[in-house]
This record gives sequence, C-alpha cells and structure tokens, in this order.
Amino acid sequence: MNTLYPNYDVLAKWDSPSFDDKTRSVLTQRLVAIPQRHFFTTPEWMLLEAIVARVLPQPARAEPIPITPWIDDMLYRGRGEGFRHDNMPTMPEAWRRGLAAIDAEAMRLRGAGFRELGNEARDAVLAALTRDEVDPALWQGLPAQRFFIDILVKTTVGVYYSHPAAWSEIGFGGPASPRGYVRLGFDARDAWEGKEEA
Repeated sequence: MNTLYPNYDVLAKWDSPSFDDKTRSVLTQRLVAIPQRHFFTTPEWMLLEAIVARVLPQPARAEPIPITPWIDDMLYRGRGEGFRHDNMPTMPEAWRRGLAAIDAEAMRLRGAGFRELGNEARDAVLAALTRDEVDPALWQGLPAQRFFIDILVKTTVGVYYSHPAAWSEIGFGGPASPRGYVRLGFDARDAWEGKEEA
C-alpha cells in the first residue's frame, strides 16, 4: 500500500509533457508485455517466485509486480550489467547453481525444499544466506552470500523499481527525459512529482 504518496499515480502523466512516445512505448512493454518463460525450467521458475515473494513481499497488491518473468527474460536474452564478478561463473550458470543451492540449503536447514516451507522458515533460510551460514559443498564453488545479496536480491529490487507501480509508491516522477528535473536540491521537488503526505 502506498502510504507516503497515497494520491500519486505516475501514469496520470501519460499524456503530459513528462512522457514522450518512447517513454510510453517502454512503459507499455513493462505493463502489458510480460515475458513468457524461456530460460528457467518450471521448477526453477516456481522456486524463484517463492524466493522473490519473501525478498520483496507484496501483500497489499491485488496483482503483484511481476519480477520472475523479467529475470528470466534478462537471462534468456543474455542481458546484464555489462561485467562479471571475478569469482562467479556466467550469469546463467550462477542463477541455475544458486537456485539449486538455495533449495538444498532449505532441505539441509529445515528438512524440506524451499517451496514446501512456511514463510517463517523461508525467511530463516534466506537470513542464513545473508550471514553466509551455508554448506559450501551445496554451492559448487559459487559464493553463496555474494550470489544472494549482489545478484539475486539486487536484480529483484532492480526489476521491482523499474515498474511504474513502484514509482508511484515512492513518488518518483519517471524518466527525466523529455521534461527533465529542475529542482534538484535537498527536499526540493518539481510540481509534477509526487508530494509526500505525512
């Protein structure tokens, strides 16, 4: 639920000078052209959905922002940040190994696969990853903490905040182009940005 910007909807600017045809085209893709599964297997997809639901819960949304489809699409198309961590395999291999290892850690720590666990147990497994309390043998040389924090969580959050619904909840007015932002000082905002309500 958008509590700081309850009356703000970035998409209300659709036909304003804030959005041009290119911006509207990109937003339309994000809103309606959700990619189909191409990279992950069905079990990997379902596992990632369960992990993402704990990393970024969206209980107040009737329709959660889709995250797994965009990660799948990124891996299928070979897109990324343009660099590779020095102690990581390729991103496709890292994701496959990482997801399998998270499921194996759930089995080791809680006696069941990640998807079979309740939310409290799922959170305990993910918390262990953040502390690097893992069985290295399950990770096949993949650095567990780095994969979870620097790859999985960072990518999940990046996908989430590329969606206009997330923009509205933080009062983000969208891309600077074509209108641009003028008031860039501390606690300054342009008239077309969301206004925080206390």
